[in-house]
Amino acid sequence: MRSLYSILLLSVMACAQARTPQIPADDAVRIREFYRLASQIQDQIWPNWSRVPAPILLVTPDKEFLTHDAEPSKDFEKVADDLYARPRQFSTRLLATFPAFGPPSVIVIGEPANTESKTSTPWLITLMHEHFHQLQNAQPEYQTAVEGLGLSRGDQSGMWMLDYPFPYDKPEVAQAFAHLRDQLYSAVTETDQSKFKKLAKQYVQERRKFFAQLSRDDHKYLSFQLWQEGIARYTQIKAAEAAAHHQPAAEYAALADYEPFSSYASKARNDTLSELKQADLTRMKRVVVYSFGAAEGLLLDRLNPSWKDQYFQHMLSLDSFFGM
Repeated sequence: MRSLYSILLLSVMACAQARTPQIPADDAVRIREFYRLASQIQDQIWPNWSRVPAPILLVTPDKEFLTHDAEPSKDFEKVADDLYARPRQFSTRLLATFPAFGPPSVIVIGEPANTESKTSTPWLITLMHEHFHQLQNAQPEYQTAVEGLGLSRGDQSGMWMLDYPFPYDKPEVAQAFAHLRDQLYSAVTETDQSKFKKLAKQYVQERRKFFAQLSRDDHKYLSFQLWQEGIARYTQIKAAEAAAHHQPAAEYAALADYEPFSSYASKARNDTLSELKQADLTRMKRVVVYSFGAAEGLLLDRLNPSWKDQYFQHMLSLDSFFGM
């Protein structure tokens, strides 16, 4: 009788386990390594970054897994310690940070193979980019400042941030941008300090001229994008470089697509600078802000090494750092 009872109990337990959503093993390893890496490098890059909550929603083909969220919404079920699941609702290709369930902002991201990252180490460093958006969004003045731009034109979804009608195709704007891009690239890649100072001064002058030809709203929009997305890409580069000496957990190093952090760090900056060199406003449109804004951050590192201390005091624009 006891034997039959034991068999039935084991069967019930096995069925219950089978119904409980399981996060893919490799994804669990990657997420653990992200939090491990972030804890070691984030405050080296931005002061007090570690104080900001960093919930992640991993989107797999069938399920979404939420972790590091203090108050999961009711449509999630607890499947493990600090891990919750629900049926998939977002795209498996999504890579974004927003208050999906109300504050704080959540990183919503697909598995590496379904995103532009493709493999584990670029995916982890991209998470640092998205985690920086959590730091931006956590600033008390952020939402008020965004609303104060007056650029939404009635859009309550936030899509205006992607769809704002900036004059990307206007020939004189595209031509002026190409000139400014070349000026920035020359300055940020110059290794001779005396030549750098001259090129940086020229860039600041040309930057003023370029923005002066934009309408007030177009100026505000581009400044916002450079401040938000450009500096997030800058942070991604700095995170890759800070991670160069990071010793990963054995389980992470054992992943089939593992790339040493030192290997990725050696090319992260050059990849963005190569992207900047080819940045075409008419063809790439809003995407140009990533490499351009990142390069401005790298330029500021040399012009004003303490600039990050004032970054959040000048919400949504880098203009003040260039005397504008």
